[in-house]
Amino acid sequence: MENLSSLKMTLLAAVVTAAMAVPLPASAQAHSGHATHNGATQSPAASAVSPDTGSAVKQEAEQGAMDGAGMDHGAMQTQGGSAPADARDPNAYSEGYMRNAGKYALPPSQALRMSDEHNFASVYLDRLEYVRARGQEWGTYDGEAWYGGTYNRAALKAEGEVAGGKLRDSRTQVLWRHAVSTFWDTELGLRFDHGQGMPNRQWLALGFKGLAPYWFDVDATAFVGPNGRTALWLKTEYDVLLIQRLYLQPSIEVNLYGKDDERRGIGSGLANGTAGLRLKYEITRQVTPYIGVEWASSFGKTADYARAAGEPKQETRFVAGVSLRF
Repeated sequence: MENLSSLKMTLLAAVVTAAMAVPLPASAQAHSGHATHNGATQSPAASAVSPDTGSAVKQEAEQGAMDGAGMDHGAMQTQGGSAPADARDPNAYSEGYMRNAGKYALPPSQALRMSDEHNFASVYLDRLEYVRARGQEWGTYDGEAWYGGTYNRAALKAEGEVAGGKLRDSRTQVLWRHAVSTFWDTELGLRFDHGQGMPNRQWLALGFKGLAPYWFDVDATAFVGPNGRTALWLKTEYDVLLIQRLYLQPSIEVNLYGKDDERRGIGSGLANGTAGLRLKYEITRQVTPYIGVEWASSFGKTADYARAAGEPKQETRFVAGVSLRF
């Protein structure tokens, strides 16, 4: 009995080995795992695909591809062509007006322009104020107007003092302004000084104006006049925002001259300077009233000329005014 059992085991092992050595078709290997999906069973005979069957499937696929190649794709409708008979009139909502005909027709010579080729204009009165110091009162103005495009503009800058209904002192500049970068302009032109009871002066002006880092407004100009006269004017301002429309504006302004001008009470070197603090409130972008205080000082020979004329070397001024922009 033991020999019979050993013989059965040997025969069974040989059958298993022979079955494992037989290769399966590729389709049966790839999809054999799906035979039990949804609880379905499939016999080994059904899962095997003969070479003749695979060849027939391949021939049918090739025949289908050939039939598709013979389709007439040129007969398919694409976009374009004439508008349908019931299409909306393109001029129905413009009341018949067209860009190249009728009221809005452009002359043949006119071409479209970019935005930086248009000209604009602006008038800005930075200070139109009432001043009181040492029991005396007068008015001052400081502003500019310009006309031009993004890169080149004609500018007029003016500042002065009015007392007793008369123009006591004024400085007017006529300039050509050119943008050299995003935040900076250069200026070239003429300056005219006028003073009551004093000789007038003319200067050639060259300067720059712009926005420095940390939002400081900077304005600096050098001047050259007849008889070797030279001057330098510097001004800077900064806005300290308190709330949305209320802000403080500290400012500093100085004047330097290359030589004495006794007839106008000006000495060489650092002649005079002012430091101010104004509290401004923007009612609108165009109208900004303010109040403030300003400290003015004379230096060197300019201070000597002031004392000789009975004027103080230093004084504190209280101001109230409005800034206007058009």
